[in-house]
Amino acid sequence: MSSETAAAPRRVLTIADAVAFFVGIVIGVGIFRTPPIVASATGSEVLFIGAWIAGGLATLIGALCYAELAAAYPDAGGEYQFLSRAYGHRLAVLFAWARGTVIQTGAIALVGFVFGDYAQQLLPLGPNGPGIYAAISVILFTAVNIAGTQPGAGMQKLLETCTVLAIIVVVVVGFTVSGTEMKPVEPGAGGMLGLAMVLVLLSYGGWNEIAYLSGELRDVKRDMTRAIFIGTAIVTVLYVAFNLALLKAFGLGGIAASKAPGADLMQIAAGSTGVAILALTVCLSSLSTLNGTIFTGARVYYALGRDLPLIAKLGVWNERGDNPANAFLLQGAISLALVVFGLITRDGFSTMVDYTAPVFWFFLMLTGLSLFIFRIREPNRPRPFKVPLYPLTPAIFVGICAYLLYSSLAYTGWGALVGIAVVIIGLPLVLVSKRATAQEPA
Repeated sequence: MSSETAAAPRRVLTIADAVAFFVGIVIGVGIFRTPPIVASATGSEVLFIGAWIAGGLATLIGALCYAELAAAYPDAGGEYQFLSRAYGHRLAVLFAWARGTVIQTGAIALVGFVFGDYAQQLLPLGPNGPGIYAAISVILFTAVNIAGTQPGAGMQKLLETCTVLAIIVVVVVGFTVSGTEMKPVEPGAGGMLGLAMVLVLLSYGGWNEIAYLSGELRDVKRDMTRAIFIGTAIVTVLYVAFNLALLKAFGLGGIAASKAPGADLMQIAAGSTGVAILALTVCLSSLSTLNGTIFTGARVYYALGRDLPLIAKLGVWNERGDNPANAFLLQGAISLALVVFGLITRDGFSTMVDYTAPVFWFFLMLTGLSLFIFRIREPNRPRPFKVPLYPLTPAIFVGICAYLLYSSLAYTGWGALVGIAVVIIGLPLVLVSKRATAQEPA
């Protein structure tokens, strides 16, 4: 057996790395695009800010559930490992297919499009510029991560630091300038509050990616929980402050009427220079999310290839780069295909939201339910961290996921049907993989 094949993930990541990935993945593109829709859907300043606070609490509740799972079952496969142990091999394979073709690669393409939209403002590349920028970013950051785990982690800390500092600048500007107050918006109906929470939690999305670091953290029993608490606190404070700054500058009506309130704010403060600064901020933020999502995403391909002889090459851990290089290549190829798909639809961002949301919330709900299964099935297993207020906390998390699954189906377009269809196409892989595994000696 070659050294490359025998190699396995090493525990080289620190708590600082984990926090950087958590914050960098979560603080992505949503916070710059969703406030106007959330303002229209809520209809009052109290509900508007309350939605962002509720999003932070929901993130913390879910992250606490993941902290227990990751500390009890540390593995580079993250959710794949949890689902496999809880529900069996076949469902885990279906999840890996869904994550590899819809959830993770769709998220990579989505973030790439937002980077492209704002990079196009700084340096236009013609009518297909956003798609070209998206493709370039996917290729570049896939290459960075193939180069090694340490370069990928170092890039994440750099981008995350720049992103946080840039958002702080926008917040300070928001509290020191005056925008144009607009007429009040009509209060959102109950159903519209569901849309608001879909978008708020989209902006908080990505926190679950930290589970994929559990096989590489130096002290997973201690650092996983700390990273989750620190990361959630940082993100929630920045998001609430950002939206309070927008309220101070424009009022709720002004936010709802703006397509890009952050850009409008910087336009007031510093003219075209301010708009360019905001565009650069969003570019940095999206690249931070992109790098982190690429880094964690390849781990599930690795876990699947490690378990299935049919695709064993994906289960190779490259000793030189200390990473799953083959998994990165496949993930990059699928992400590029989705960039082309998004480009054809002419609205890559919205298409990717529709494409990923229902599938994402379905499997997140199953992961939350797995905590109950493990508590019942393995009551004596060592759990370095136990979610507080069990069973209430995981029950709330599962309820949130179920509600968001319903809302994402109710408010998304035809792209959701495409995403679900792609998952169904993966069912034959489940059957084939079962036979291949059954042929292996025990």
